[in-house]
Amino acid sequence: MFLQFFASLRDAQVPCTLREYLTLMEALDADLAGKSVEDFYYLSRAALVKDERNLDKFDRVFGATFKGIESLLEAVQKAQIPEEWLKKLAEKYLTEEEKNQLEAMGWDKLMETLKKRLEEQKGRHQGGNKWIGTAGTSPFGAYGYNPEGIRIGQAESRHRRAVKVWDKREFKDLDGDVELGTRNIKIALRRLRKFARTGAPEELDLDGTIQDTANKGYLDIKLRPERRNAVKVLLFFDIGGSMDWHIKQVEELFSAARTEFKHMEHFYFHNCIYEGVWKNNIRRHTEKTPTWQVLHTFPHDYKVVIVGDASMSPYEIAQSGGSVEHMNEEPGQVWIERITRTYPHAVWINPVPENQWDYTQSIRMMQRLMSGRMYPLTLEGLDSAMKELTR
Repeated sequence: MFLQFFASLRDAQVPCTLREYLTLMEALDADLAGKSVEDFYYLSRAALVKDERNLDKFDRVFGATFKGIESLLEAVQKAQIPEEWLKKLAEKYLTEEEKNQLEAMGWDKLMETLKKRLEEQKGRHQGGNKWIGTAGTSPFGAYGYNPEGIRIGQAESRHRRAVKVWDKREFKDLDGDVELGTRNIKIALRRLRKFARTGAPEELDLDGTIQDTANKGYLDIKLRPERRNAVKVLLFFDIGGSMDWHIKQVEELFSAARTEFKHMEHFYFHNCIYEGVWKNNIRRHTEKTPTWQVLHTFPHDYKVVIVGDASMSPYEIAQSGGSVEHMNEEPGQVWIERITRTYPHAVWINPVPENQWDYTQSIRMMQRLMSGRMYPLTLEGLDSAMKELTR
């Protein structure tokens, strides 16, 4: 129906382009029109009409196309949208009041109930509030809504409410060769500098060469070690899930850090650091590095920078077995405390805007574990973090 609407506008000589139509579709996907046909009218008019002389033509085509349709959901159904899309709409329009009526079970009851459902359920289920299935308000399954649940069979997070994900997910490594949109990130990182000449003498010492040549009467070339930033940095990057929203910012930070710090090691984790971290996201299930090994390999004079949104279920920080992806023997907070004890100079960089931190319980918990040393991923935040690391 929407494509027919676009074609009818073109037939009526309304000069709208394919790019404008795709913009309208993106706006619909972002739910900017809600489910009201009237709201969709103003949204589509703003996206497709550039000249007020075409408003009358637009109104006639709109009236003819959507005549008798009372809700946008009805228009979507008439547009023959794939069935799987329509299934997901079952949850989409829950009101805030309806969402607030759904109660979280708590960790122990959630895991116990899942075990019972697996034993009892015999087939596929859609909708409802009990079985493992799609849509609906059950705490188990995909494409539904529940304030606290276990996600099974869903490509990516939508509400960020799952306390465990029962699927194998693949993450991508950060690109360390990204061209920065601004040099200011590098400038902020340069506060963390301590130059020293170490290593093999490979750089020409011009002043020394001139002095010795003048004294000896023949050319005496002197070499010296290159002057390098002697600061050693250990970076931990949260990857995947809700961090996908911040991938560009984090890649820019990673690229800048690789340029500024010659002694730098990096590892990945997901949501919270547990007993294992990894260097390659493709092989993260088979080639993990024990966190104990990291703590015993890199001495305490390393500066530690943890980069992540700290947005997760509180169970992932405080509960054994609370990890969203595996059954961790020790809570995440135990490992964070070990890291901060081993490395006195440690900060957390958070890409979530600072004015939103108080809305997420896990961010507040992680901020306390870091003794307040959490900074936003902004130029001012990076500047403050580098100052903290130089104390």
